[in-house]
Amino acid sequence: MAKVNIDGKTYEVSGDKNMLEVALSHGYDLPYFCWHPEMDSVGACRQCAVKKYEDESDSEGQIVMSCMEGAVDGIRISIKDKEASDFRSGVIEWLMTNHPHDCPTCDEGGECHLQDMTVMCGHNYRRYNFNKRTFHNQNLGPCLNHEMNRCIQCYRCVRFYNDFAGGDDLKAMASKNRVYFGRHEEGTLESVFSGNLAEVCPTGVFTDKTLKKHYTRKWDFTNAPSICHHCSLGCNIIASERYGEVRRIQSRYNGAVNGYFICDRGRFGYEHLNDEKRIRYAFVRKDIKNHPEPVTLKEGMDAAKKAIRNSKGIIGIGSGRASLESNYALQKMVGMENFIQGVSAREKGLNDLAKELLKNHPGYIPSMREVAKSDAVLILGEDLINTAPMLGLYVRQATRNKGFEIAEKLDIPQWHDKAIREAAQDDLSPLFIITSKATKQDEIARRTANLAPQDIARLGFSVANKLTSASPAVQNLSQELDELATEIAKALQEAKNPLVISGTSLGERAILQATGNISQALGDKGGLSLVFKEANSLGMAMLGGYSLEQAYEKVDNGEADTVLILENDLYRFGNSNTLDKFFSKCSSIISVDYLVHNTSQKADVILPAGAFTETDGTMVNNEGRAQRYYQVHVPEGDITESWRLLSDLMESESLNVFDDFVQALTEDYPELTGITELTPPSTHRINGQKIPRASHRFSGRTAIDSDKDVNVPKPPEDPDSNLSFTMEGYQGQPPSSEIPFFWSPGWNSQQAINKYQIEVGGPLHDGDPGKTLFEGNGSGAYYSQIPEAFSSKDNSWLFVPMHHTFGSEQLSNHAPAVQERTPETALWVNDADSFETDSDNKLNINFQKHSIELPIKSDPSIPVGIILYPAGYEGVPALDLPAVIEKKK
Repeated sequence: MAKVNIDGKTYEVSGDKNMLEVALSHGYDLPYFCWHPEMDSVGACRQCAVKKYEDESDSEGQIVMSCMEGAVDGIRISIKDKEASDFRSGVIEWLMTNHPHDCPTCDEGGECHLQDMTVMCGHNYRRYNFNKRTFHNQNLGPCLNHEMNRCIQCYRCVRFYNDFAGGDDLKAMASKNRVYFGRHEEGTLESVFSGNLAEVCPTGVFTDKTLKKHYTRKWDFTNAPSICHHCSLGCNIIASERYGEVRRIQSRYNGAVNGYFICDRGRFGYEHLNDEKRIRYAFVRKDIKNHPEPVTLKEGMDAAKKAIRNSKGIIGIGSGRASLESNYALQKMVGMENFIQGVSAREKGLNDLAKELLKNHPGYIPSMREVAKSDAVLILGEDLINTAPMLGLYVRQATRNKGFEIAEKLDIPQWHDKAIREAAQDDLSPLFIITSKATKQDEIARRTANLAPQDIARLGFSVANKLTSASPAVQNLSQELDELATEIAKALQEAKNPLVISGTSLGERAILQATGNISQALGDKGGLSLVFKEANSLGMAMLGGYSLEQAYEKVDNGEADTVLILENDLYRFGNSNTLDKFFSKCSSIISVDYLVHNTSQKADVILPAGAFTETDGTMVNNEGRAQRYYQVHVPEGDITESWRLLSDLMESESLNVFDDFVQALTEDYPELTGITELTPPSTHRINGQKIPRASHRFSGRTAIDSDKDVNVPKPPEDPDSNLSFTMEGYQGQPPSSEIPFFWSPGWNSQQAINKYQIEVGGPLHDGDPGKTLFEGNGSGAYYSQIPEAFSSKDNSWLFVPMHHTFGSEQLSNHAPAVQERTPETALWVNDADSFETDSDNKLNINFQKHSIELPIKSDPSIPVGIILYPAGYEGVPALDLPAVIEKKK
């Protein structure tokens, strides 16, 4: 700890901070541009100048940059000093000489860090009367606008994109005083984290192109705290709505989960919420030969109730993208014996096994940001950038820990980003990536190996055996893999915070079992992180239930003839031919969903469910952290929360509002007790007031209907939360789990987050949102079922699932920006030229009663004898993989 003095006040602070961080953490308004709490200091913009004094007797002092001054014991600075204040005012004037001053037409207007800092510095008059420097703007793809004339050369964009996220197609190009931030030629930015530039950039150079299609001034949004539904990581987001349409997704700071950033799938995949395929009204099939016809919600509910009453038995099929509350309501309605998880037996087995590994893990289960503290990482079977992008981003930060060790020996402070990178060069902490093909992060890995799923498992079992003889040995392992296992085990053993990452993406149970053995062998010092396929897969595993195959069996046996499907397209998890037969045997099919898809088209009754921005709910992410999301607006039409629809179907008198479901869940599932502590109850008030979803600057409340009525309509009421659909309410800082937007006097941009944190970059004032539901107890046994090694055969191929950030996830596939970035659907092999294809270079295969015809492409990193199959793509049949496919004779 160190004692520092700011404008005559003494504070005791951590000695590893710089003075800009210290000043902001203690409530001082000190302007800055180039510094970012996640990217530390480079001293590029000169905007955070302060006066530094040698001691109490020094009355002159000298101008220094606060971001480049460490919080050393005894340091004295002044922010208010006139010379320092005049210097900052001069700097902002220099930076603004070539700025176009187009705030009224700029997308960033009203939420601009540059605006805030200009006002904070007191600069309000432009003395520059010459021609301004101008640039050509580039088309950077469907996600980001580019307006280089607004640039103030803070270098934040390239520091994030290149240094933090590992991108290589955005550069700073300069000649004399002309600095250009862009690509060497126009084209879509390749990084899956490019959308963060819209928040990282302090001006309007990079802005959200999807928002521009339906632009709204930032103060006119209605906002709500939410959770991303596009993977299992549970990143915190802010959903923003205007006139009944979701128009933007931003990151919501959570110091334990996603920090300041989200991936592009989470940021731009939201447009499925506005898709024309949205189910907004109830539908009933009145004649078996005809399509369902739109009806009132009451008629739809009556038809569903009639089908249930007349059924021999009803099966309820849940969903890994639906909330705990909705799945629980379905379970209560049909009974546990008839509750189906909505996934195949293989997928259910993988989820159940992963849950047990987390519960029995003897070490720690790191949050996403804690992953960045690991000093040795082994990834088994997961291509993180494609299956869990943000986890991959923090694995990249973990490789820098070796550099921090080097810097510490050289007395370089931890906040001095450029100096640490110079000292470390390419000396990285050990990262081992074992997958079925090359990944985008191989460049930062110490060693990689591309293997068949069973060989990935065998290598993992061998690593565990190298760590402890209590884990079974692997027979007939090649010398190359044996040496690699030895190297990996040595790195994990020597590390202070080793981490093993695995998941369910490849569909291979043995990979998870090998991961469990490694985690047991590492003991209490090891970390374990697992990736699931859907946002609430782990929550579903905690609720229990059965697989799709058991649903088929119940209908075949005559135990049930009616099925109710909750927010799920079963054709993504089951064989389409089998599902067609299953549905043909059902007398009634009821779908509760918000998107038209293959399953809902089979339904006799369709009830319009609310999407995640139209309902409240709880999700459990991949680490077992329960988190709450809130409704951002009341939707038009008959759209209703799915848990409320199900409660009405079973005519429950005890389950009426959201709090009822939360309470009932914890009574039936003690393991979920922590969800009652996630947020205050709906009856909670602060000074007798609800928390407003709109800022106090909200305007135009009646503008859209002014041609009909100028009276202010009564805002909708929300019985399920303590948030209001208005600008009126408590104007202070709400509980961290219920922050709908970040704002503070003088801080209109996302940079206002510093006012909500205990210290800059640290937890929010009352703790980061979410609660971990379980921790490892170390009671797991070693698995011994080691698979046989894979060998390429002349008469068969091994089909293995392949995932992509854009294309493999159901909801985001409906977003135009994501569709544009989705790669071509194809089969990937080691050498496409060795395959017999048709005239269109397509491979024709019959497998699992499917006729598959797809283009074939080469990737030399793929093991010979393996075909990578695009999982989750629209129009591509769901296969139960990995599986061996016999070649045609």
